[in-house]
Amino acid sequence: MNSHPQSPPSHPQRLALIEQARKSVLDTRDPNAPAALSPWIDRSWRRCLGMGFNPHQPIAFDAVTHSVVRNAIEANQPLLRAAAPVIQSLTRAMANTRYFAILTDASGMVIDVNGPVDRHNPQASSIARVGVDLSERAVGTTAIGTTLAELQPVWLHRGEHFFDATSVYSCAGAPIWGPDGQCVGMLDLTGVNVVEQPALKHLVTQSARSIENALALARPHRLLLSLNWPGQSLGSDSDGLVCVDADGHITGLNRPAADMLGITPLGRAGHCTDVFAVPLETLFDAARAQRNALEVPLWSGLRLNVHARLNAGGERSPMNGSGAAVPLKDVETALIRKAVEEARGNVMEAARALGISRATVYRKLMRKKPGA
Repeated sequence: MNSHPQSPPSHPQRLALIEQARKSVLDTRDPNAPAALSPWIDRSWRRCLGMGFNPHQPIAFDAVTHSVVRNAIEANQPLLRAAAPVIQSLTRAMANTRYFAILTDASGMVIDVNGPVDRHNPQASSIARVGVDLSERAVGTTAIGTTLAELQPVWLHRGEHFFDATSVYSCAGAPIWGPDGQCVGMLDLTGVNVVEQPALKHLVTQSARSIENALALARPHRLLLSLNWPGQSLGSDSDGLVCVDADGHITGLNRPAADMLGITPLGRAGHCTDVFAVPLETLFDAARAQRNALEVPLWSGLRLNVHARLNAGGERSPMNGSGAAVPLKDVETALIRKAVEEARGNVMEAARALGISRATVYRKLMRKKPGA
């Protein structure tokens, strides 16, 4: 019995499977036809059919007007600045693959191109132009249109594109999320008549995350909080990032931070003490002292490693004329009392919600402050 994992289809086999799927879905137009496709490709094909597209019709990569391009470039300056160094790095990673990078806004319009574009090849030069609309409604199934429609990283090879005219492309795409939790654009890596490189899906996803982090860090802030779970090291692109102003309001955060804190997009994120069960001064004091990561409780009952750093000019005056920080043990006790109240006095239920033992709850609640 062969214990090795099944190898991916070879290049001819892969193309044959794609062609079979095209006949099953695009030629028969049967909405229930089975197809050996990635789910996002199947959904995109069916959306294109629903828009009345014919896969055999010619398409034009039309550019929008100069005024629309100018307005889009001006509106996307934060995205362009955040993406520039990241795109330079990723083009080095794929220097010998003949793939190039395309950055679009949230509508699918190209706002930047970088990498080895063969300007003598119309199939490359037609799409690698600032101002070209590469959305699904304009050019059917591509990594760009599918990424923006599905809001997830994708990989497409040759005939997985909807139109016959776009079957020369292979591309990976990933959405870029802004600090307010909205998709602000996408990053695409495309090659023309190139060898399939599924690993580019990982590269484009990591690169999009780096751009998201740069966008979050560009938000005005006095305090930067880097987050990760206990046992995980801090200092990588997987960190949650939270930007906090001098009064403790969250001004920006990346998606890992939103996921770790269990909060909705910015605008509802509110004050950092709404999620961190420690006084604001505790976080500022840790930043001033340049301490290593602290293990900080959340009001949800979870705990995170938090490294606090002051931004330039990040010193702030004590709130309400007092710089006294509440001891962490008192905050912890308050957190436990709150959980017991929410459980209507059921200590076992509160302990389960906090992830600690019932005995620990009793011990913490019975502990008296010194001098009490």
